Amino acid sequence: MHSRKIKKFLHEGQYAAEVEVELIDSEKGWEPYLKLEDALKLDEIRDALRKNDLKRAKKLAKIYYLKPVAA
Repeated sequence: MHSRKIKKFLHEGQYAAEVEVELIDSEKGWEPYLKLEDALKLDEIRDALRKNDLKRAKKLAKIYYLKPVAA
């Protein structure tokens, strides 16, 4: 079993979050999978963005404001 770090992007409303998580590869079952702590962190970031709580989200991820490109 080994692990590797990747950047995961979340999108909620007008915000996007860039989060570093660890993927675990193993020879058993479904792979790759997230560590429980990383899955909970992603849930917390999503919840914070839904509630517009940028202060809490910024503690866990890099936050981006999404703006539409003019047509």
